[in-house]
Amino acid sequence: MMFCSASASALCSVGSTTPASFGLVSSIAVRTTSQFSSTVHAGLQCTGSLLSVLASNDHFYATVTSATAGMVGPTGDVIGYTLYANNSSSYPITRGVGFDFARNSLLDVLGLLGNPTVATAIPLYLRTLVGSNVAAGLYTETLNIHWDWNYCSGIGVLGVCLGRDINSGTTSLVVNLNVTNDCLISAPNINFGSAPVVSAFGAVTSQTITLTCTKGSLYSVGLDDGQHATNAGGRRRMLFAGQYLAYDIFKGAGSSRWGNVSGARRASPTADLNPGRGLGNGSQTFNYNAKIYPDQNTPPAGTYLDSVVLEVGF
Repeated sequence: MMFCSASASALCSVGSTTPASFGLVSSIAVRTTSQFSSTVHAGLQCTGSLLSVLASNDHFYATVTSATAGMVGPTGDVIGYTLYANNSSSYPITRGVGFDFARNSLLDVLGLLGNPTVATAIPLYLRTLVGSNVAAGLYTETLNIHWDWNYCSGIGVLGVCLGRDINSGTTSLVVNLNVTNDCLISAPNINFGSAPVVSAFGAVTSQTITLTCTKGSLYSVGLDDGQHATNAGGRRRMLFAGQYLAYDIFKGAGSSRWGNVSGARRASPTADLNPGRGLGNGSQTFNYNAKIYPDQNTPPAGTYLDSVVLEVGF
């Protein structure tokens, strides 16, 4: 009778992770849309082939903990997110609770079963929670990941387990997201209506521009000179068939021209509604009025148009 035997060897180990970065994301996108990231290496790496069938007492636990409840930014704001064991919304990982990659049939998906030539690291996937109203800046969190595994690492000809790889280890994973300043802008068109002569045009009053800007941001709003101004900072003009109709836009209900340079701009602390820093999930309103200059000749009849660029600076 001939007997066959084999020796068991440890195939898994814990090492350094690859950071997971969400990259640069505007504050509006962070608040309204889930952001995705992943790490190709969450610390556990297995070299060679694991058994094609895992026994009921085999396991590969990952327990994730942290000193914070999410990524923390420079002002103390927190961006929450969920960890997943694959690249869909399936298999969420709860912090502080061991997640078993063996029991959830993920080891085979990752190629760790029946593939003796490949060294495979375990990835993790991340998705932010919608609703985080946060200031701009770099948000980071360091996760502690404790790996604990116990599996049959060698098998004989009669299917007898020749040895078990039982081990554990802890590593850390850095997660980060860089929030940038942003605004949602509502700027309705200005319509002066129709009139037979320049002097018959009335002022357009009680006009508003509404902005929803990053929480805590100080910003200013400028209006450029349009497409047909006589010179920088000069009168704005509408155009039709080579003819011009001069007009302008003024701050609030007054006569100070709203422009794009220095004091001609409007700063967020001067907003007519909710003055001060940006609210993130609330709006600030800037009032203005517009007039056609009466001291000009009446041009030929037609539809006169101009386009003014609104620019927000942080």
